[in-house]
Amino acid sequence: MKKIFLLCLSMMLSMGAFAQETSAGEQRAKIEKAKKERVAKEKKAKAKKEAEVAKEKKEATAKKEAAKAKATKEKTDARAKIADKKAKETKEAADKLKADKAKADKAKATAKAKAAKAKENSASATGTAKSAAGKAKATGNKAEATANKTEAKSKVKKKTPAEIKEDVKETPASRAAEKKVADKATGMYNGKKVYTGPRGGRYYINKNGNKTYISDDK
Repeated sequence: MKKIFLLCLSMMLSMGAFAQETSAGEQRAKIEKAKKERVAKEKKAKAKKEAEVAKEKKEATAKKEAAKAKATKEKTDARAKIADKKAKETKEAADKLKADKAKADKAKATAKAKAAKAKENSASATGTAKSAAGKAKATGNKAEATANKTEAKSKVKKKTPAEIKEDVKETPASRAAEKKVADKATGMYNGKKVYTGPRGGRYYINKNGNKTYISDDK
């Protein structure tokens, strides 16, 4: 009887210990699960934060690039507008020069025709013909001089004081080019010799060794 009692007691104690171990295991499992859930939640929050930062950085970069592209476009458009204006002015000057030359050629042709006609007239009309020819020639020469002057002016480009200062710098190229100039020096312009061409155009040799024409009032 005593043995049976001890056996029952032993079984009860074993079951109690098993129950305690099961409860402790469940508790550990709950703690582990809670820990994993917390770590996962922290990782998710971190990933979300990193994604937001990356998005903000990408948007800021895109905004900066858009502003840069806009500024570049505005600058390009402004340069194109200036180039178009200069091209238009150059074309107008060239057209005027062409018209002046055509006028001069017409005047010369008229003078030549008058001279030929006068030559065919009688001897008594010789003096009149010469006079008419002289006047016509003078008119033609005047028109040609005007055309030449217009041509010289068409080569004149307006420059800012800073551009002029840069353009008149003394360089090896400008010194070499000045030695080759056959035209006569007729003055000075911002420290540079001014030469007058056969058609009346006034110019100086710029820093690149090229001619830069100036207006008559300089």
